[in-house]
Amino acid sequence: MSYIKDNFLLTNKTAEKLYFDYAKDMQIFDYHCHLSEYQILENKQFNDIFEIWLAGDHYKWRLMRNYGIDEKFITGNASNKEKFITYCTALGTAFGNPLYHWSQVELKEYFNCDLEINEENAEAIWNQCNEYIAENVVTPKSLIEGSNVSYVFTTNEVFDNLEVFKEIAKKDYKFKVIPAFRADKIMNIEATRYLEFLGMLEKVTHKINCIDDLEKALELRLKAFLEVGARASDIAVEYVCAVPTKEEADNVLKSVLAGNKPSVDEVDVFKGYLTYFLMKMYASYNIATELHIGAMRNNNAKMMEKLGLDTGFDSISDTNSITKLSRLMDKLNSENSLPKMIIFNLNPKMNAEIMTIMGCFQSSEAKGKIQYGPAWWFLDNKIGMEKHLEDLTATGHIGAFVGMLTDSRSLLSYPRHHYFRRILCNYLGTLIENGEMTSNLDLVGKVVKDICYNNAIKYFNV
Repeated sequence: MSYIKDNFLLTNKTAEKLYFDYAKDMQIFDYHCHLSEYQILENKQFNDIFEIWLAGDHYKWRLMRNYGIDEKFITGNASNKEKFITYCTALGTAFGNPLYHWSQVELKEYFNCDLEINEENAEAIWNQCNEYIAENVVTPKSLIEGSNVSYVFTTNEVFDNLEVFKEIAKKDYKFKVIPAFRADKIMNIEATRYLEFLGMLEKVTHKINCIDDLEKALELRLKAFLEVGARASDIAVEYVCAVPTKEEADNVLKSVLAGNKPSVDEVDVFKGYLTYFLMKMYASYNIATELHIGAMRNNNAKMMEKLGLDTGFDSISDTNSITKLSRLMDKLNSENSLPKMIIFNLNPKMNAEIMTIMGCFQSSEAKGKIQYGPAWWFLDNKIGMEKHLEDLTATGHIGAFVGMLTDSRSLLSYPRHHYFRRILCNYLGTLIENGEMTSNLDLVGKVVKDICYNNAIKYFNV
């Protein structure tokens, strides 16, 4: 039997009451994920547990690599069953890793399987889950609806085909799928395929010869995203760059269009200007900005060449760009063009700095206009979430917090919301038990419900 019990992560009776009476049954608002809108539209029945559980999930791939498993059993040509059993073998001794918890919860929640995940039980888990899949209609729709999800914000590049979202809207799904606008491939001017990506933008807009052309193309695409319901945007940078002049950014773009490779300084000039331009544009259309800071990407050149992007070879950056973030926000604020922002920080030693900068730019435009995003990526584990809550409450206002997201490519990732909700309820329940805050559970319960769902509904204006 599984070690996951009803009071999992809940260490006192007050925490249990907060979770079961207020948090557990709240709907899920997934305002940032990497699910495929095409997979959701196609809604194809899955063949086996591997397809749902392991295919495309680089969180699990990293864990297996850390255990010394050959790439053949991760992204290579081993069979689905071999890869699944190998993952179970690796997970069986990964004590303390969030996947050790998440995977166990996923088995129970989606496949009614209570077997503890380890090498000994791997074959039986494979058989039991696949029998469940064969006997039940297990599709993206059933998994999302079964997770009590109401909104899914996918992450889409500016040149992506948006017709798929119109087709999904015609379906009888109980949840809405909405694209978030992301211009990273147009911002990352140093990328080998940059001119190819720019050409893809040109195909859905117009010829781009200068920065003015680029700005107009990006605005045209944002309007197209708005037509299918977009309420959020994504920007991901390792560090925030200084804001240069438009002319400087124009010179860099024209140089790259002429076939030249940009220098490190030129890359920063272009990214600094485009970040500023995009955020100003988002403010003008009342689109929230989800700014992700602190990921150092594609560290392993050999594996990047072999497997490509988003395959588990990114890490936490130690670059400190807090001053430039301050100057960017101040410039936008002075121009009355600072959008609602959720700042996701990947380096925990920067938590306090980012939290205190955010407090300088709040306004009555929205409750928690500038948000400290939930523990993200390498930090969405028990320690990271607890640290996030401590820093948020110490220098911010937890009552305004928009709560958790999945940031995942896996349809089985929604238990992460309940993982967070248990940690949230335990955090507040412990403060109550210690006599450090009110024991009015109706008041605290309302705050819990707001964090789980209600605040996000209001923040994104859906």
